[in-house]
Amino acid sequence: MKVTLERNHLLKSLSHVHRVVERRNTYPILANVLFKASDDHVELRATDLDIEVTESVPAMVSTPGSTTVPAHTLYEIVRKLSDGAEVRLETDGGENMVLTSGRSRFNLACLSPDSFPDLKSGAFAHEFDIAAASLRELIERTQFAISNEETRYYLNGIYFHAVDNSAQGPLFRAVATDGHRMARAEIAAPAGAQGMTGIIVPKKTVGEVQKLLDGVDGDVHVEVSDTKIRFTVGPVVLLSKLIEGTFPDYDRVTPKNNDKQMLVDKSGFAIAVDRVSTIASDRGGKAVKLSAKDGLLELSVTNPDHGTASEEVAVDFDTDGFEIGFNARYLLDIITQIRSESAVFLFNDANSPTLVKEEGESSALYVLMPMRV
Repeated sequence: MKVTLERNHLLKSLSHVHRVVERRNTYPILANVLFKASDDHVELRATDLDIEVTESVPAMVSTPGSTTVPAHTLYEIVRKLSDGAEVRLETDGGENMVLTSGRSRFNLACLSPDSFPDLKSGAFAHEFDIAAASLRELIERTQFAISNEETRYYLNGIYFHAVDNSAQGPLFRAVATDGHRMARAEIAAPAGAQGMTGIIVPKKTVGEVQKLLDGVDGDVHVEVSDTKIRFTVGPVVLLSKLIEGTFPDYDRVTPKNNDKQMLVDKSGFAIAVDRVSTIASDRGGKAVKLSAKDGLLELSVTNPDHGTASEEVAVDFDTDGFEIGFNARYLLDIITQIRSESAVFLFNDANSPTLVKEEGESSALYVLMPMRV
């Protein structure tokens, strides 16, 4: 194989594919990126056996061929080359690749491409185009609530599914929960997504897709089967396994009859929560107590080891004497997602889930479980 590429094109592609490569691997081949040179391009591919990312880069191909080289090492080399430099890659069919650029020369160990794994895609039952901005919005509004608890693996991703809503028409919805808080966001269902059964997209895949969407306009092509999902974002194709399992019935825990409404300035409230939680104990779950009286909401924290803190913020709330406790970090995570100037809290009692949403019509809502304080 003998090819010549423009450094910036190669670096951009490597930045996409090398991220899925785990730094510690049981199988040496998984630490490598596959190069396939033919015609006027080089195809790069990397995988961790759960996710596979492929991208083609324009190149001058003198001798077609294929090989695999260490992904992270190659990325660091190309990253440190001069901007706009010309990069030449050459193998003689042996166990080495020679990379030259200007006066720089590197000799990299290769592994045979014959043993490089192929994450077979199979047939896809559903495919549709979704605006990159819409997919980015669904991810950004729900990603924070993904669980990291391995025992409940079915919560380790975002649940995407189509919903028939007689008032709004078909919807495409994303949901994530860790059992302590839940985030739900939705958009009008893209053509082709209607009737799609629910799928759970793993957290790592969600993060990689989010990075691929950065700065992207236009549409993303999505293909879904019972076990895999494929995203095509411009020249990049990301294929991923889905999480097998049943996502919980989130609608059952979504409050329907919370009749105590509180309206609070989002920014002032977030600053106050962050301030008083400074002395909150991790051992106590970063607990902050909310107490309402006479149009004011007192936020208070008690830590036997460090003392107490309290702060008042003005609220629009006609229920005096109401008290409830929350994990401060979870509360801040949700408040950060609110796009309107005011946040709307809908309470039932101190032991029931609280509903949080934006003022006015919104495509997103959040559920937060209370804690005893």
